Amino acid sequence: MLLVCYPKCSTCKKAEAWLKEHGFSCEYRDIKTQNPTEAELREWHAKSGLPLKRFFNTSGLAYKNLNLKEKLSSMTEAEQFTLLAADGMLVKRPILIGPHGVLVGFREKEWEALL
Repeated sequence: MLLVCYPKCSTCKKAEAWLKEHGFSCEYRDIKTQNPTEAELREWHAKSGLPLKRFFNTSGLAYKNLNLKEKLSSMTEAEQFTLLAADGMLVKRPILIGPHGVLVGFREKEWEALL
């Protein structure tokens, strides 16, 4: 499994602790220094079954500074993927990529159900 996180994010820390507590080990990747590629994002999006908007970190400064709340609905899917791949801080985290699917954000019940 791969856990894509931001080290300073409290939600990521909770997700990491939850994984350890439940006996899961995974590869760790810092989203700020190794942001996901467009190809990875497309693959993860397809495996997640989630709307693409769920991949955006809507509470982050980058999202707010770019005024994406207003712009996102008028952007094409291709433009959204390009934007997400350009700045890891725009991407919702944590992202857990596992053998049974992709989880975006940490919701304990969802993680329990998938893992």
